[in-house]
Amino acid sequence: MTPEDPIAVVGQWTATGLVEVTDDPAALDGTGRWMAAISFEGRATLARFATWEQRQPRAEEVGSWVGPDPDSWTTSLDEDSYIAAVEAVRAHISRGEVYQANICRVLRTPLDQDSDIVGLHKRLVEGNPAPHAGALRLPEHGIHIASASPELYLRRAGERITSRPIKGTGVRATDLLAKDEAENVMIVDLVRNDLGRVCSTGSVTVPGLLELEPHPGLVHLVSTVAGDLRPGTTWPQILEATFPPGSVTGAPKLAALDIIRAQERGPRGPYCGAFGWVDADAGTAELAVAIRTFWREDGATGATLCFGTGAGITWDSDARAEWRETQLKAARLLAVAGDREVP
Repeated sequence: MTPEDPIAVVGQWTATGLVEVTDDPAALDGTGRWMAAISFEGRATLARFATWEQRQPRAEEVGSWVGPDPDSWTTSLDEDSYIAAVEAVRAHISRGEVYQANICRVLRTPLDQDSDIVGLHKRLVEGNPAPHAGALRLPEHGIHIASASPELYLRRAGERITSRPIKGTGVRATDLLAKDEAENVMIVDLVRNDLGRVCSTGSVTVPGLLELEPHPGLVHLVSTVAGDLRPGTTWPQILEATFPPGSVTGAPKLAALDIIRAQERGPRGPYCGAFGWVDADAGTAELAVAIRTFWREDGATGATLCFGTGAGITWDSDARAEWRETQLKAARLLAVAGDREVP
């Protein structure tokens, strides 16, 4: 096993022995244990591995990581463009077209060609531990993803399915405003509706609402929505009903997606998609919302490291405060990736 071989890491598990790769979600209703990466635009990369072990990657499986120059990052939306996008969302809200929409930007920086995404994952685990941390390296398929996501998109245990949307971010609890609580409740309603499309009537509940959850350098408001899948529900049906995750789109979802396409400059890619594992044999799964996530793109001019950050916009949003929230969410992760002092 070398740093060029396919590997998946998620939580305490390391997967090796790649068997197959497909883009068809129907494979998740078959057999085997899969690593799943689905872009925000819906492009699925599903990798079935033969061996899953409760361990961290061994030294020979991890390549070196050369952190990028901290001053070399560029952004798809600069401050003025982001503020204009926020005001555009508020105009849509004033016309009653949407209640909330997420506006995101993608940061990019040149990357040393020999840097290994699993090496970055190791640094993230040490410098920014997260409940849904993971990495996927599939060199022949151009997939290099390292995530430090704090947010659960979907957990499945048999017919029971759970989502834990995050809305509301601050450095400390006192930073959270009434706007954050209102935004969280909006998204809880959206997730309830999404799950209701595939769950038995009356089974969708909210076991936790507006719970304060600490993470490295941040606090979040998190709610829990759960339900019981209707018998025979397939993974393609689950994804069609719930994807993209409501917390990174807005409400109503279809209207928010139209606004996102109009205001953001280019695709989000792996950012804000789904990332995690599915065990088709056991009927279990844990997929995170791919926030706090890095990925690599390779082109004619070399390798590029990408990272996404964003914020939910409501009528009460202050445009410059939302810009600062995107900076806050990125600061610690960029520091860890770039060998800088962690804020």
